[in-house]
Amino acid sequence: MKITVFNSSPRAERGNTHIITEAFLKGAKEAGADVEEIFLAKKRIGHCLGCFACWIKTPGECVIKDDMKELLQKLVASDVVIYATPLYVDNISGIMKNFMDRSIPLADPHFEKDQNGQSRHISRIKKKSSIGVIANSGFPEQDQFQVLKLLFRRVARNSHADLVAEIYRGEGELLKVDTKDLRPVIDKYKKLLNKAGEELVKNSKLSDETTKELEKPLVPYEDYFRMANASWDGDLKKIS
Repeated sequence: MKITVFNSSPRAERGNTHIITEAFLKGAKEAGADVEEIFLAKKRIGHCLGCFACWIKTPGECVIKDDMKELLQKLVASDVVIYATPLYVDNISGIMKNFMDRSIPLADPHFEKDQNGQSRHISRIKKKSSIGVIANSGFPEQDQFQVLKLLFRRVARNSHADLVAEIYRGEGELLKVDTKDLRPVIDKYKKLLNKAGEELVKNSKLSDETTKELEKPLVPYEDYFRMANASWDGDLKKIS
């Protein structure tokens, strides 16, 4: 199984998103998967021009000469594609939106109807594919991910793919806090991510039980509020 993570955090390997993906891929790799994490912030990805050349003049190929050609080749070659993003304004990061906009060469402009009778474009990808999402937020509540949950169900439908893994991490800023009290909590969460990566490889999807475990608060919301506000005030003593 080939699993490719497209990480759209502007902070790349310094971001909280990477802490999650790294632990997840570790478990997947140990279970035998071929894994790769690609930091989109380090790639040259121009904005879609809306010219439809990739549908009409050069079917399947964009007129913009940048890193997207190689990235789309990696996407097509993957058995599971993971979209990893921080939560920005209730949505994906701008880098991820740009990447997804530029993926339209993978679609044929002609319409077809899905099993519910709703129209979508025909896919140029011949094999059945699977996608997943990893996202984190500085807010604590899981309700903050409502938009992303709906978005990636639509992305899966439109790309003719199965949505096999969803990991939404509230209280994401805690992932980098290294204190005596929090270290065991973060270590436990990372081990659960290892298990999730292994589970995806063995079962081709995450179970509902594992998904629910991954969504449990790292600390009580009230404690997180206190620590988050203290961090912005520079009062590190209140965090430990």
